[in-house]
Amino acid sequence: MLTIRKSNDRGYADHGWLKSFHSFSFAGYFDPKHMGWGNLRVINEDRIAPGTGFGTHGHRDMEIISYVMEGNLAHKDSMGNVKGIPPGDVQRMSAGRGVQHSEFNHADGQNTHFFQIWIEPNVTGIAPSYEQKTFSAEEKTGKLRLVASPDGAEGSVLVHADARMYSGLLDGAQTAELALDPERKSYVQLLRGELEVNGVALTTGDAALLEGESRIALAKGKNAEVLVFDLQP
Repeated sequence: MLTIRKSNDRGYADHGWLKSFHSFSFAGYFDPKHMGWGNLRVINEDRIAPGTGFGTHGHRDMEIISYVMEGNLAHKDSMGNVKGIPPGDVQRMSAGRGVQHSEFNHADGQNTHFFQIWIEPNVTGIAPSYEQKTFSAEEKTGKLRLVASPDGAEGSVLVHADARMYSGLLDGAQTAELALDPERKSYVQLLRGELEVNGVALTTGDAALLEGESRIALAKGKNAEVLVFDLQP
């Protein structure tokens, strides 16, 4: 079964300095029908105005992934990491038994546009940790590139969760497929462009929720950038 979640059906918050779409219930947005999908708990599409950001705050027992589309996300945390996250990088922070961090846009005149993803871990109370890797456009063009996994396979960042995340860029005649275990759940988030998922058309910001399916087939992309998640039931 494949269910489409249209972009405009997501929760939305405009804080002035921050404009955010929420795929699942988060902060002031609550929808009991959209509390997560499998162990995927949060997908927020955030745009941070220049010179602003999230001040120091805490997390625990959550796998947090940042995926930047435009601009640069400045990250600082209680583990001593001070990093800039540009487009093409995937950043993973395991909050474990507790971490403090901040995220800012220090650019002049340019918004930082990024997706913040939370995945529920399969182990709690671990030491917090950080990882960041670059995945080139060539690695993702016309295919699904594994970028996060529970075993760090294929050079992906390691998440302490029963989940895998793939990134792809598709345009024109390019196609990509992913075999699925029908007993698991999957989620497709179209970050930009147009794309067909198992023959169903998506446009920017749309998502597809899949269960009981044996494959994901992506085709007819128009400047499409997509994230695909293989999730526990």
